[in-house]
Amino acid sequence: MNTFGKNFRITTFGESHGKAVGVVIDGCPARMELSEQDIQPMLDRRRPGTSPLTSARKESDRIKILSGIFEGKTTGAPIAMLVENEDQHSSDYDALRDVFRPGHADLTYLEKYGIRDHRGGGRSSGRETIARVAAGAVAMRYLTAHGITITGKIREVHGKTSPADIEQEILAAKSSGDSVGGVVECVASGCPAGLGDPVFGKLDALIAGAMMGIGAVKGVEIGDGFLVAGKFGSENNDPITKDGFASNHAGGILGGISSGQEIVVRIAVKPTPSIAKMQKTRDIHGNEVNLSVPGRHDPCIVPRIVPVAEAMLALVLMDCMLEQRKYQ
Repeated sequence: MNTFGKNFRITTFGESHGKAVGVVIDGCPARMELSEQDIQPMLDRRRPGTSPLTSARKESDRIKILSGIFEGKTTGAPIAMLVENEDQHSSDYDALRDVFRPGHADLTYLEKYGIRDHRGGGRSSGRETIARVAAGAVAMRYLTAHGITITGKIREVHGKTSPADIEQEILAAKSSGDSVGGVVECVASGCPAGLGDPVFGKLDALIAGAMMGIGAVKGVEIGDGFLVAGKFGSENNDPITKDGFASNHAGGILGGISSGQEIVVRIAVKPTPSIAKMQKTRDIHGNEVNLSVPGRHDPCIVPRIVPVAEAMLALVLMDCMLEQRKYQ
């Protein structure tokens, strides 16, 4: 499935080592001011090659809007956007043509389709998220105009929480040929009450599905998340006063519907599976082999996944905002 959303629908395309990656948005309201300059800052935040903490792949990731804009405003027609690939080194992956990388989708893609693109993982590559971020930037333009802001941050990396310790942890993993994971938090402020639909269209379910759709994400929490399993009801409930809620353990969602409080989401991001350390795997012939993955890879995906998580939250809220219009 390469299409996401019901009212604000995005279809993404492209591979890591193909000519380009991009997205087509359908359902964007007309007369919204939009330019490439509104989208580029978010793409710059997820762009590789910006520091020693990221992949050395050098990509400008310049967005091009191909359709759906006239005189600086959306027309209501599909918005097509494209980012060209510029620095793919496909030869780095020649040795992986017949070998399955541990932790990657190499094996499962082959099992499903009977064919796979071994060059950087093809469609399963993190480079696919460019399209999500571009579409999310468009959604944020709409949300901002309606008083909703979304911010993301790194909560921890490999158990470390201070910026200096996080950087040191990532660089240490890189120098040893390994990688580390972490936790990212996104908060949506100014979201009105009433978004989301019971029973199977719950807002928290939609958010969880969107976040789990990011390739490196292995867990999602809303509000206090897994901490609620160790609480009494008297501790977990958010008291309601004449001035509003006294706490926000629920993360801004009750019964699958937004409460008007801040929506708080955390995601668990796995360590980058492509590492230089020797790992055990097998090839397409069933032979066991030892593998050190060549190429340029992030020692930690966490810093670059923050805008991706923000984008996915924006896409869900945008879709729900347009859905809510039907009831008003």
